[in-house]
Amino acid sequence: MTAVILADALGPRARRRVWIASVVAGVLVAAAIGVAVQRLAARDQFDARLWEPFTEPAVLRFFLTGLANTLKAALVAMGLALVVGAFLALGRLARNAPVRWAAGAWVEFFRAVPLLLLIYFSGLGLPKYGIDLPVFWYLVLALVAYNSTVLAEIFRAGILSLDRGQSEAAFALGLSYWQTMFTVIVPQAVRRMVPAIVSSLVTLLKDTSLGYVITYEELLRRGRLAGEFYGNMLQSLVFVAAFYIVVNFTLSQIARRLELRQRRRYNAGTIDVGGVEDLATVAAESRRA
Repeated sequence: MTAVILADALGPRARRRVWIASVVAGVLVAAAIGVAVQRLAARDQFDARLWEPFTEPAVLRFFLTGLANTLKAALVAMGLALVVGAFLALGRLARNAPVRWAAGAWVEFFRAVPLLLLIYFSGLGLPKYGIDLPVFWYLVLALVAYNSTVLAEIFRAGILSLDRGQSEAAFALGLSYWQTMFTVIVPQAVRRMVPAIVSSLVTLLKDTSLGYVITYEELLRRGRLAGEFYGNMLQSLVFVAAFYIVVNFTLSQIARRLELRQRRRYNAGTIDVGGVEDLATVAAESRRA
């Protein structure tokens, strides 16, 4: 288990205060939900006629096609972002200074630009420069450009979190820098990075919904089209949200099973990683030690 680094563990009084605050917050949230349900009912938003279109096979196929388009864009972007992110991370850790500077500049630039602007530039700007591609690839290019930089920082922090003795032992055996990276460091770092990587990929899946700005027929756009056609926009968006919840929950369960399988395979203890910040903190602590 990773130790508590940023704060001390809560004492009995602090835990009691947290429990009371959680109960109060839960009551307030429940009250807000109750008021929302009451107002929706008063406006006939639970009327059966507004939900009836979702029982028609043609409408279900319409939504499932949008879901397939979402998954296709997400899977292609995930694969490319993982590859590009890995190379960017290795570039930022390279011994060659120009390579480090180039990779660092790339990461900092694309991580700072909002994803929506990247999608706009990809879908609306690239065609003006003679780069004509299907709308699918405009969305994928923007997703890869942004998410590869996030994954690069996750990879880099995961590699730095390993003890320096691992690489020193590999060098002592006569392995080169890149042989050490690919055969010793990266395989060990992957187990630490899995939770943060999957969290980033879940975010990427949800980011595909921004493709509606360039008319990509993904799930959210199809939900909006169905809502405008049947006059049940709220119900259509709720239906779309249910699809996203199911898919993201499935991804989280797959990630959990992968982590458990790796722990059993290597007979290792639990590694509790909440995100890039935790890995970066661990890396900083290990370097100071």
